Order: sequence, then C-alpha cells, then structure tokens
Amino acid sequence: MYRARGIAVRSMRNREHDGALAAHPVPSPSRSWSAHSGYVECRSWSTRKARVHTARVIQAQLFAASPAGPPGFTYAPQFLRVAEEARLLEVISTLPFEEAQYKEWRARRRIVSFGGRYDFTHQELTPGPPIPEFLEPLRARLADWAGIPEQRIRHAMIAEYRPSTPLGWHRDVPQFEDVMGVSLLGHARLRFRPWPPASGQRSTWKIDLEPRSAYLLRGPARWQWQHAVSPTRELRYSITFRTRNAHLPSA
Repeated sequence: MYRARGIAVRSMRNREHDGALAAHPVPSPSRSWSAHSGYVECRSWSTRKARVHTARVIQAQLFAASPAGPPGFTYAPQFLRVAEEARLLEVISTLPFEEAQYKEWRARRRIVSFGGRYDFTHQELTPGPPIPEFLEPLRARLADWAGIPEQRIRHAMIAEYRPSTPLGWHRDVPQFEDVMGVSLLGHARLRFRPWPPASGQRSTWKIDLEPRSAYLLRGPARWQWQHAVSPTRELRYSITFRTRNAHLPSA
C-alpha cells in the first residue's frame, strides 16, 4: 500500500559483503547496522572498534542544506515498476495526441485529456471522454497513496514532452483541487516560485523528477505556488490526475 510521504532522503541499507563500505575500508569482516545512530559499527577479531559514517548520514546532511520544498508537495521516487511503465507506454504510443491549445497559441507539448478538457478561450471545463480502463489501476494506486477516495479523481491528462519541450509558469485552473502526476520514460526538472511572483522572479525551489516517480500538489503547493517544467532533454510522458474543486459547479 502506498502512502503519501514528504520529500525524504532514503537510507541505503548496508549488506553483509566485503564491498559494502569500499569507500571506507575497515579491517573487519563483521559489520552491523545501527538504526539509531546511523553508523556502521565494525568489529575486528581483536575487538577493535571503528565507526564510519554511512551514505545515509552523508545524504541526510546534504539534503538538510537544501531549501525546503513548498508545503503540500510530496514526491515518491520509484512509484512504478519498470514493467508497469512499459505497459502504460505501449498503450500511450497509440493515443491521438494534439498540441495543447492556449487561446490563440499552440504549445509544443502534445496532450490527450479524459474526463474533461479546459477551454482557455472561454475559461471553462468542457466535457470529455471518460478515463480509460488502462488508467484505472494507476488512478486507484494514486488515490490510495494520496489518501482520497478513487471516485474523487475525475480528470486525467497524458502529455508528451518531445526533446526541448517546456511547460511555462502556471497554477492549475481553479476547477481542479489536488494534482497528482507520474513521470514516464524521461527526466524532467520541476521548478516552483511563490504566487503571486515578484517582478522577474525565477524559481526558488526545484526538483528533478525521475522516470516512474510520482508527485502530489495539495494545499499551499497547489494554490500559493506556481510551477513550471524546464525544456526536456529527452522524450518524456507524464500522466496527470486531478480531483474536482468541490467549491465550484461541475461541468
């Protein structure tokens, strides 16, 4: 079962083999993990002891020096397995993608929408085809991870990012509430800045989204921050699910 977690540095588990601490060799074949101290304790046959910082401690220190992400943003690396990603991509490759339309402009990003499509000219959510069956398992897993009923997720969008495709600064339209995204195939850099931004303000926090990872925008991260995607370096797909805003009328 998946549960929403804050951005965290995952500890690396040390295994019982001689190469586990190749960067910090010790003369002992006997090693044990201390979950409380975050150290590996090494004992030689002559009972000599030495403490060595593990990658867990080093990574935690590096992460602590980074600025905190927006409140309400949650990130889960390795949310999907490789085989699950491959099955999704197989179906996605057959979809009728179209360039996203923003009033009189067409974006480089190509999309397919389910459960509704937003008309930026008239600023309204128009009806769309239902969420297809092949997305139902992913929708259920994201709902469980985010701690919400699956039925609340009523909109899905699949986007294709060809190399050099950006996504400009924006907040999702007010018809939606929680926003959940899954990255497929390629990497992306997701950037954030407070809303409303100061004149000429660029990103104040960023994170690199790995393939098969998931993220959640909720609360302040959803409403009090803008986000953007830097031009991609490789082909990437994203699947975005959204709940409807209960305070606004349905389409």
